[in-house]
Amino acid sequence: MTSTSVNPGNPLTPAARLAGRTALVTGATSGLGAAIARTLAGEGAHVVVSGRDAARGKDVVEEIRGAGGRADFVEADLAGSYEQLRAFAADATSALGGRVGILVNNAGLYPTTATAELPDADLDAMLAVNVRAPHVLVGTLAPAMAERGSGAIINLGSWMARVGNPFGAMYTATKAAGEQLTRAWAAEFGPRGVRVNAVAPGVTLTEGNEAQRELMDAMTAPTPAGEVLQPDDIAQGVLYLVSDAAAKVHGVTLYIDGGISHTRLN
Repeated sequence: MTSTSVNPGNPLTPAARLAGRTALVTGATSGLGAAIARTLAGEGAHVVVSGRDAARGKDVVEEIRGAGGRADFVEADLAGSYEQLRAFAADATSALGGRVGILVNNAGLYPTTATAELPDADLDAMLAVNVRAPHVLVGTLAPAMAERGSGAIINLGSWMARVGNPFGAMYTATKAAGEQLTRAWAAEFGPRGVRVNAVAPGVTLTEGNEAQRELMDAMTAPTPAGEVLQPDDIAQGVLYLVSDAAAKVHGVTLYIDGGISHTRLN
């Protein structure tokens, strides 16, 4: 029997689950965001890849197009002003033909500095990118989704928001804030057809943390999964939550973390 799912690296098929839909993925020039953008495009969505690095963003776009998908790059600095954030939302909407049907708030800063050692500038930037930017983008884009009666918003969280760690207090707090925003936005926009959910990744290997592979292996060895996660593991969770298969799912945080935040094996 032929599968109806589409591998992100393969050309599209008529059975693509997101055919005809549009998606904006923030922080999509590498890592989790790039994997999410490839996966959504591989299922038929026209995707805006966004981020600060135009060269890397265009590489992701070309990869998607080379596999038969539709994608465009829109540059964005999510630590910018409110006006810049709203201009970015307008540019992304224009690139998608006037409609953003799926918003994935993936971009984030993650310094895990000790509280007393966190520079003021890093604190401001983290709050701006991890909390303020999603709030402004949802406030700008969700009303149009609600007016149409359909849409899906995904916020990227973290397993670290569920447990207390002796490092990265403010980072984990911003991710906990994202979970609460998810619940509140589900209540605010859900009755008008906009589903809002979150995905909380576990210890995931990306281009940005390969140097910490030994530590990551040690952290994940005693979990049920027994190994680090890959970006595609997270992307598949996002795909589920934005697809029709999750039509009745509102306000949840889906922990794709190999069990690290919920279980103890020793």
